[in-house]
Amino acid sequence: MKRALITGVTGQDGSYLAEFLLGKGYEVHGLKRRSSSFNTGRVDGVYADLHQRDNRFFLHFADLSDASSLWKLLSSIQPDEIYNLAAQSHVRVSFDIPEYTADITATGALRLLEAVRLTGIKARFYQASSSEMFGSVTAPQREETPFHPRSPYACAKLFAHSCTVNYRESYEMFACCGILFNHESPRRGETFVTRKIARAVAEIKLGLEENLYLGNLDARRDWGYAKEYVEAMWMMLQRDRPDDFVIGTGETHSVREFVEEAFSHAGLDWRKHVRFDARYFRPAEVDWLCADPAKARRVLNWHHRLGFQDLVRLMVDAEMEQLKMQMAGNPRVIARTAF
Repeated sequence: MKRALITGVTGQDGSYLAEFLLGKGYEVHGLKRRSSSFNTGRVDGVYADLHQRDNRFFLHFADLSDASSLWKLLSSIQPDEIYNLAAQSHVRVSFDIPEYTADITATGALRLLEAVRLTGIKARFYQASSSEMFGSVTAPQREETPFHPRSPYACAKLFAHSCTVNYRESYEMFACCGILFNHESPRRGETFVTRKIARAVAEIKLGLEENLYLGNLDARRDWGYAKEYVEAMWMMLQRDRPDDFVIGTGETHSVREFVEEAFSHAGLDWRKHVRFDARYFRPAEVDWLCADPAKARRVLNWHHRLGFQDLVRLMVDAEMEQLKMQMAGNPRVIARTAF
């Protein structure tokens, strides 16, 4: 039985990856930060289900800002594979808390790589890199495309990406970077624009809200389904040699198109409900991100399956179902919970 460690296991990608690896027969260990409130909603169902049948899923307190906790965790778990998905991952927020973003997203990855090196474990390492590293360079973007980060988050991700490549080349570590383009799902954080749109559509449709406030509607992104993207992470670590891969659909759509599709699916006219708010604009915008995933298709045989329209509809339907369930339980209280 292979043993995997996932940082960021309570996030969107981490929860899907945990489910995927458990389905492959892995023993899965997840890192979670200490918090005064529970933040395990995305993996609670997995945890309960596995404990009823087979105890192969474990959560541990540790933090990427605390090197000693990482050393202890690696020494005790002795994982075969490590997936570093933890980060302060909100681009707009990174402008407000740049030092924290750098400490967790950049230096945190370095601490984990160094812990792997110094403990001497022979784990294969996956680093979650980001399409935001490309910034304003001409699309489509591939593995050889130069980087031009346009936010503290993107700068931090580029540092972590470069460190992973450096450790691979310097210490012969099996370390891979997945340069993932935007990937969404009903488990996406509520402050991210796709989830925000889907949630607002459901609330407006059910008469709970009237308007949705957004910033740049012209920004174009390559949007895929997160549940499919975690499979690509795993595929990278199963190869004979480590390498880096761009993961995306190869299609680009604007925020406006996402809005139009989401409102249309609910039978609503978006023009009657969408309002503009300059607070949601970034100090430095990234206008167009579009992947060239040819290498991943050729080498990994990875292909995305869920198209843009179906992804938008999936997210809206999930929000509608969740809100209806909450209203049935207490029509006067609509709690914002993770799926």
